[in-house]
Amino acid sequence: MKSGWDRLRSMGYAEVAAAALDDADTMPLDEAPLNTPGRVPRVKIIRRALHLSQEEFASRYLIPLGTLRDWEQGRTEPDQAARAYLRVIAKEPETVSRALGTRDAA
Repeated sequence: MKSGWDRLRSMGYAEVAAAALDDADTMPLDEAPLNTPGRVPRVKIIRRALHLSQEEFASRYLIPLGTLRDWEQGRTEPDQAARAYLRVIAKEPETVSRALGTRDAA
């Protein structure tokens, strides 16, 4: 029988990020106040899990680079539609990239 750690080690970074977002016991990041020290916006977690630079992520998913930076630095929050788009990216990054025709944009 596999332990939780064995299962975790067998998962890719995108799978880990998606699983964390779906975990009912995980406290949602978007409910924390913007000025909370140590707050890491969800988009940064997704981007890092995909091993993409800000420029690569913005290009691949057609998000303006300034907007992405503002989200990551906590200057602004993604609106409801953008949060939904980020969830889709977290769950199906290759499918989104393929659908946008930006698969090789990174």
